[in-house]
Amino acid sequence: MMYFWLLLGLAILIVGGEFLVKGAVGMSVKMKLTPLVIGMTVVSFGTSMPELLVSVNSAIGGNSGIAIGNVIGSNIANIALVLGLSVILLPIVAEKQTKKIDYPMMLLASALLYIFSIDNIIVQWEGGVLLLILIVFISRMIVKSRKSEKLRLSEEEHAEEASANVPTGKSILFLAIGLVGLYFGADWFVAGAVDIAKSFDLSDAVIGVTVVALGTSAPELVASLIAAYRKQSDLSVGNLIGSNIFNIFAVVGITALIKPIGVSPEVLSFDMWWMIGIALSLIPLMYLGEVIGRVKGGVLFLLYCAYVAIIVLKIKGLL
Repeated sequence: MMYFWLLLGLAILIVGGEFLVKGAVGMSVKMKLTPLVIGMTVVSFGTSMPELLVSVNSAIGGNSGIAIGNVIGSNIANIALVLGLSVILLPIVAEKQTKKIDYPMMLLASALLYIFSIDNIIVQWEGGVLLLILIVFISRMIVKSRKSEKLRLSEEEHAEEASANVPTGKSILFLAIGLVGLYFGADWFVAGAVDIAKSFDLSDAVIGVTVVALGTSAPELVASLIAAYRKQSDLSVGNLIGSNIFNIFAVVGITALIKPIGVSPEVLSFDMWWMIGIALSLIPLMYLGEVIGRVKGGVLFLLYCAYVAIIVLKIKGLL
C-alpha cells in the first residue's frame, strides 16, 4: 500500500504541475504580466501555502518557533535541492530581472531574517516590517511588469488576438487544479515515502531531514521542472526565488504578527548560516555565464547533501 501512495502522489504531482504551468502562462497573457512575475507571485505563493498554513497553525497552537525551522529548511531545499536537481535535468537561463531585482531581494530577505533573529526572537513590529516590504515589492513589480509587457505586446501584430484567445476563467481553473494537485500529491508522496523509509528502520529524525524535506519541496520541484520543460525557464526560476521571498516576508511576517517567534541559538548559529551561505553561492553560479547548467546544479545538490549529512551525523551523536 505504501508504494501505491508513493506512485499516486508522484502522478498527481506531475498532473498538478502541468495544470499549474498552463494556468500560469495563460494568466500572464491575459493580465499582460510576464511569466516571471506570475512565477514570483501566483505560482510561488501557491506552492508555499503549506509552509504558511503550518506556521500559522503552529503559532495559534503556541509553537510559533516551528515557523523558523520550517522557513529555513524550505529555503535551503528550494535553492540547493530543487534548483540543483532542476538544472541538472534541464539547464535554464536566468532572466535579467531575476539577476537585477528578484535575487537581490531574496538576499535582502535572508539578511533581514538574520538581523531580526539576533536577539533570539522576532517580535510583532519586525513581522509587520517584513510583510510591508513584501506588499511594496509585489506592487512595484506588477506595475513595472504591466508597463513593459504592454509595450512588448503593442509591437506584436496579433497581440490582442493572442490575449483574447486565453479565457481567464480557464486559466484560473487550471491554476486552482494545479495547486490542489500539488498539495495532495505532495502529501500522499510523503506518506508513502515515510512508510517505506520506516520499513528500512530509519529513525524519525533522519526521515524528517531527508524524506519529509524532499516531499515538502516536491511541489516546487515538479512545477519548476515542468516549467523548464515547457521552455518557461523564467517561470521556473521565478517560482523558486519567489517562494523563498514569500517564505520570509509573508510566512515569518504573518506568524510574528500573530505571536512573536522564538529563534533557538542552534538554528541561529547553524541552519541560518547554511541558508545564507547557499543563497550567496548563487552569485557565481548565476552571474558567471548565461546558463545555469548541470555542473552548477551539481554544486548546489552537493551542498544540500552536505547539509543533510551534517544534520544526520549530529542526530547520531557523531558531531
